[in-house]
Amino acid sequence: MNPNIFQLDTQLTGKAHQLMPYSAAINLKIGTDSQNKRLYCLPFAQQNIGNIFLPALHGGLIGGFLQSCINLYLLEQQNLSEPARIIDYTTDYLLSGKALDSYAQCQILHAGKRISHVTVTMWQNQPDKPIAFARAHLQMPAIAG
Repeated sequence: MNPNIFQLDTQLTGKAHQLMPYSAAINLKIGTDSQNKRLYCLPFAQQNIGNIFLPALHGGLIGGFLQSCINLYLLEQQNLSEPARIIDYTTDYLLSGKALDSYAQCQILHAGKRISHVTVTMWQNQPDKPIAFARAHLQMPAIAG
């Protein structure tokens, strides 16, 4: 992890690992960037390689990481008591993920009472050269009442 762009939040990371065991399995980290914006990190691990000849990250890992980021971001930003349910999810693979740490940032395009739309961009060395992009429509949890 690059300490210049990623400041780890151990409390949020621990909560995410408890709430979403997959995030613990891939060692997803939650923190902030130098501008104090939410940033997710997928530290490189040899087991994440899908193509040993390039080497390149496994596409399913990339999709799972992005999906996890979307759900964790919406959970935090909308102060939800439980994760939203994904209705529709799409990943665009733009470049091969190299054997490096990866980062992602989310954006909520719409947060309604019933449906929300969130996007996430993933990169490695340079934020302006994304390796993947995903978007999801999510059904918000029912409001207790």
